[in-house]
Amino acid sequence: MAICNLKAAYCRLLDTKDWEGWRELFTEDCVVDTRPSGGTLEEGRDRFVDMVRQSLSDAKTAHQIHSPQITVEGDSAEVVWAMQDRVVKDEFALTGYGHYHETCVRTAEGWKIARQTLTRLIVEMDGKPA
Repeated sequence: MAICNLKAAYCRLLDTKDWEGWRELFTEDCVVDTRPSGGTLEEGRDRFVDMVRQSLSDAKTAHQIHSPQITVEGDSAEVVWAMQDRVVKDEFALTGYGHYHETCVRTAEGWKIARQTLTRLIVEMDGKPA
């Protein structure tokens, strides 16, 4: 339940642009790899959150996650989430379908994301939105 709540908060805080709240969902030394979906490799919570904030601050987004596969071993969990996201900016709009692959760790503050890789199976690009 707590890991599902962590990912639900991830989507809500990202989509509402609550950057400080979103930052707290990650370990300080997190590693986030979006290269498989056309992005970058970011090491460190502050660097990653700042990059996402710069990329999405002027975008409308909607992230949805489904069908978690969770394996917990002690204070660590391997999780795969099916995902769909919608990103709308002035110059484009995209809808993506794929997976988040994550390692979550239990900390004194609760579960946090330590590693994340985003893969996409399908990306639909629209022209400039009306």
